[in-house]
Amino acid sequence: MISSTAQLTRDLDLAEECAQDAYAQALKTWGERGVPDRPGAWLTTCARNRALDLMRRESVFRGRMPLLVAGEAVPGPEEALNDDRLRLIFTCAHPALSPDAQVALTLRLVCGLSTPEVARAFLVPPATMAARITRAKKKIAAARIPYRVPGPDQLEERVSAVLEVVHLIFTTGHTAPLGTHLMRRDLTDSAIRLARVLHLLMPTNVEAGALLALLLLNAARQETRMSDSGRLLLLSEQDRARWDRQLISEGQSLLIEALRRKPTSRYALLAAIAALHVEAPSWADTDWTEIVDIYDVMLRLWPSPVVELNRAVAVGMLDGPQAGLDALTPLLADPVLATYGYLSAARADFLRRLENWPQAATAYEEALALTDNEVERAFLTERLIEVSRNL
Repeated sequence: MISSTAQLTRDLDLAEECAQDAYAQALKTWGERGVPDRPGAWLTTCARNRALDLMRRESVFRGRMPLLVAGEAVPGPEEALNDDRLRLIFTCAHPALSPDAQVALTLRLVCGLSTPEVARAFLVPPATMAARITRAKKKIAAARIPYRVPGPDQLEERVSAVLEVVHLIFTTGHTAPLGTHLMRRDLTDSAIRLARVLHLLMPTNVEAGALLALLLLNAARQETRMSDSGRLLLLSEQDRARWDRQLISEGQSLLIEALRRKPTSRYALLAAIAALHVEAPSWADTDWTEIVDIYDVMLRLWPSPVVELNRAVAVGMLDGPQAGLDALTPLLADPVLATYGYLSAARADFLRRLENWPQAATAYEEALALTDNEVERAFLTERLIEVSRNL
């Protein structure tokens, strides 16, 4: 709805407002007449009509008319793909915006995440994220950024930002920052579909193929991440026989191709780690040595606190909980991870395995305070009760 309406209005704020008005109208009309056969089309038409009404009422329609009919019929990949969301992503990922603003705006407008959810993905306060998104919208309007997929001559310089957006969309859906569900399949499915479109659009781009491989290898495990009762299942507890072998096979093929090309892609290394997990016959057979080595390469080429955290966890799996705990300790002073619940959860697990019950309980309490997903909270609460029995 937002994408289609934004194509008409060239104003993201107005498009969002009209989408909300369409929902309000649906609540009233559908309650009286029933849900239409094509609710999405009904809502989109309602939003676009509302936009036209507002534009006429405010005497802006005549001034905006040239934007709707002139300069937009640019031949290019979008004519074959005809994907509104892809056009909207490229608009949000325009180089005039900062990388953080590109990703944040896409999560907000393309994926429909709330501002607190986007803030959670970036590990920043909601107020900071709200200001960032508002500034990005104003910049798009002021710069009159066109609403289209760029031509072939501009694709290379724009695609890295778009791939980062698609990756974060999948990550946010794979484990939702907020809510009662562990996953948001609407986000993971959308990310995979967009990654496929980008790979089709740029078949020789190393990053595009590697990203698609990463998403497919991770998506192959989605059906086994929760028990029938709704409990979170760790990788060590999942039924590997139920993993999607078709997605794994496709992801492996894409990964092999990506690893053959230079330079090495960050997504290819992440996909290689995912491949090592899905290829292991059992949890005990996981090649943690190779996983630690890959994280070492990532820290050399693309250092970040989250990569350091993941490497520390892998070290704990390879060399034991004390080694993992020692690797985590320097990260406690990193301000980027100060509100990152997975750091406390990883410490809690290592302390539990070392039978250091008092510190484990404290770490689980810290993780709970920093976790908003209800499925993860239930798992952490279960572990907290377990260690508290030993105090």
